[in-house]
Amino acid sequence: MRINVRGSVEGMRRSFKSFGIGLILSIILVYLVLMAQFSSFVDPLVILLAVPPGITGVIGFLLLTHTTLNVMSLMGVIMMTGIVVSNSILIVDVARNLRGEGMPIDEAVATACRLRLRPILMTSLATILGMIPMALALEAGSEQYAPLARAIIGGLTVSVIVTVYVVPAAYLWIHRKEERVVATGDVQHDA
Repeated sequence: MRINVRGSVEGMRRSFKSFGIGLILSIILVYLVLMAQFSSFVDPLVILLAVPPGITGVIGFLLLTHTTLNVMSLMGVIMMTGIVVSNSILIVDVARNLRGEGMPIDEAVATACRLRLRPILMTSLATILGMIPMALALEAGSEQYAPLARAIIGGLTVSVIVTVYVVPAAYLWIHRKEERVVATGDVQHDA
């Protein structure tokens, strides 16, 4: 006996597969663009560090609200990824610019976090608050868009915390090692 599932299940499986491939390709393309922009292999990884916790937040929020993982929630994951990457870029770019001006790395990262905290919070909170009516699905027919809004809300809530704390810490940890190597190399070279 053989059972073949047909109908909307086939379309849903194709959609899941194409969205999964699309998400992976979008992350790879974002990495490549950031690598070209920053002329670094490491800084784009620091920027993308906030994406996996954001996806964890999406899954957690969908479980909390008893929402299924479907095409709309996967679309929300892709939208959330774009906002998360944008928030991380704000901190890393300002820290790189301040370091380029000769500021020590500790001070550059702290200043970048202070300068970019308000734009990150404003962007994220505006998106989260704007998605709440859609996530509640109060109107007739709005239930189909609720998973998209819930995915964005869950992912952004977790990723904002990660962006503000973990991304600067990772940047500091990675580049502090480079700064020590450069400093010891300069000392040996000067002697």
